[in-house]
Amino acid sequence: MSTAPSTSPTSGSAPAGGPPPDEAPEAAPAPAPKPRGPWAPLRPLVLRLHFYAGLLVAPFLLVAALTGFLYATSFQAEKLVYAHELTVPVGDTKLPISEQVDAARKAHPEGTVSAVRPSPEDDASTRVMLSGVKGVDATHTLAVFVDPYTGKVRGALEQYGSTGALPLRTWISEFHRNLHLGENGRLYSEFAASWLWVIAGGGVVLWFSRRRALRKVRGTSGRRRTLGLHGTVGVWAAVGFFFLSATGLTWSTYAGANIDELRTSLGQATPSVSAVASGGEHAGHDAASAAGGDGEHGVGLDEILAAARAKGLGDPVEIVPPADATSAYVVRQVQRSWPEKQDSVAVDPATGEVTDTVRFADYPLLAKLTRWGIDLHTGVLFGLVNQIALMLLALALILLIVWGYRMWWQRGRGNAFGRPIPRGAWAQVPPYVLVPLMAAVAVLGYFVPLLGIPLAGFLVADVVLGEIAHRRRTA
Repeated sequence: MSTAPSTSPTSGSAPAGGPPPDEAPEAAPAPAPKPRGPWAPLRPLVLRLHFYAGLLVAPFLLVAALTGFLYATSFQAEKLVYAHELTVPVGDTKLPISEQVDAARKAHPEGTVSAVRPSPEDDASTRVMLSGVKGVDATHTLAVFVDPYTGKVRGALEQYGSTGALPLRTWISEFHRNLHLGENGRLYSEFAASWLWVIAGGGVVLWFSRRRALRKVRGTSGRRRTLGLHGTVGVWAAVGFFFLSATGLTWSTYAGANIDELRTSLGQATPSVSAVASGGEHAGHDAASAAGGDGEHGVGLDEILAAARAKGLGDPVEIVPPADATSAYVVRQVQRSWPEKQDSVAVDPATGEVTDTVRFADYPLLAKLTRWGIDLHTGVLFGLVNQIALMLLALALILLIVWGYRMWWQRGRGNAFGRPIPRGAWAQVPPYVLVPLMAAVAVLGYFVPLLGIPLAGFLVADVVLGEIAHRRRTA
């Protein structure tokens, strides 16, 4: 990816004033070869789009890169900061899950039990999630951490999301996603993701359309060296940027909704287990009581968990109590590291029988790819290696933005600072290339509105400004 243009004959003639001192010893680069074929006129168009998109979108990308870098480090930081709540001394025998929930409810009787995550490892605590707790965000839960061997409550922390993010990671995650500005703030991240792949693709096209001799870094100085570093790092990181852009859009506000609609129309939506119980209203009341922790009605949490285990649901799992009087318990695996464990079952609270099962192996292909893509994007699929890779990508994007603006600075001379790429490149593109290209951009802009709307606005403003400049020259 690159955020500023490469030097080429299509970018206009050299401004007056001569080279600055830091570029005086550098010999003038040999002109890039003129590409041949019907696609040749597209290079100036790509250059202009790459220049302006990089110039205007780079601030949003910089914020996304910085916050993404922080988020990639938050997993390890969370383990250190909340070690007391997350880990316990290894004991001999774990208590029944119902007793652990009872201990949590005695310490925190407020709210209602919304989910339970039994201790997945020998040294891990059990989480009992409470919803409707005063002072806790309505979209969050209060996680009560219980020692599975002694029943002692080790603390309680606000938790968010299916990955169980605690306060530190939640704060960084929301900063990355919406800058703590709510739903409207999500538009910044969607805007950045919508344009990242366009700028990255433009940079790759421009880099490979240059002569090999003009791509080198060694032995160059000034703007040539900045361009070489910018292009080389951008090309190596481009695949990662394409991936981050595509996966980031899958859960964005507008493009994400369009993607979900498309997947549904293709029969590729993520399946969910049916939580309708067969025991009727009485079963639901029993389930609610069991979830509250008194264990006097229904088959109880221990039998519910045992039924899920019998269906092959190994740790880590989450038990979700019935939503109403006609619903069943849902037990689902919550492991998002490789290999994924996302099987789920519904268990009748009256009989303890499994009424429905959904296996991750039976997910449609696009549902699997979406799950893997999101988990890879958030750094959980391959653990520490995944997180380090994300940090390197974020660092590469930050460097590219800095180099891009530096090239913009180095490109100007006197009052021609940061001179723009000349207009009119599109007029040189043959109609049989331009028309299909415009149609493809229109369709893409419809599905990715934060790409299409700003692009249309830029084109309108560019045409108007060009016409104004033309009339001034003729006058």
